[in-house]
Amino acid sequence: MNLDLPSDFYHKVQKYKEHLFKWNKIHNLTGAKDEKTLDDFIADAIFPISFLPKVDRLMDIGTGAGFPGMILAFALPQTEVTLVEPLTKRASFLQFIKADLKLDNVTVVKKRVEDMPSQVFDIITSRAVTDTKMLLKLSENFRDKESILLFYKGEKVFDEVNDNIDEKMKHKIIERDNRHYLLLGENL
Repeated sequence: MNLDLPSDFYHKVQKYKEHLFKWNKIHNLTGAKDEKTLDDFIADAIFPISFLPKVDRLMDIGTGAGFPGMILAFALPQTEVTLVEPLTKRASFLQFIKADLKLDNVTVVKKRVEDMPSQVFDIITSRAVTDTKMLLKLSENFRDKESILLFYKGEKVFDEVNDNIDEKMKHKIIERDNRHYLLLGENL
């Protein structure tokens, strides 16, 4: 994977992993309990940098312990990244990482996305939150015709796309290993 990552990306990832392993023992933030699984999650999170345009504002719905939103924030320091996570223990962890790594480009919102005021983002991401139809509904107050949606999906993506996307929304599916990256937008 040939990505143009900032020089401090791997340092931030290492600090993040150290903190995540500590917090995970107490708070069970993620199912990634070992180094290899965590490294796979991180590679999965940043792969889309290879095909996404540069953007000013990104929102990640249901960030959890940081996938993909926090990892994308490390990789895209010029992008304002809003991490939306309703669970207190996960939002607290994300806030701790933001403070510890001095991430000026990150905003953590401890709310359900449906409780946030409307605003437009250039890219909206989500991984392992819900099906495509529901994600389209959850994201409708946060996008315009220029926005791109990037949903991290598994094998069921083909069924979800066939059943749930209206004709004005274009889509592409980019496959890598067992991951399917679903890109949606009116101007793809």
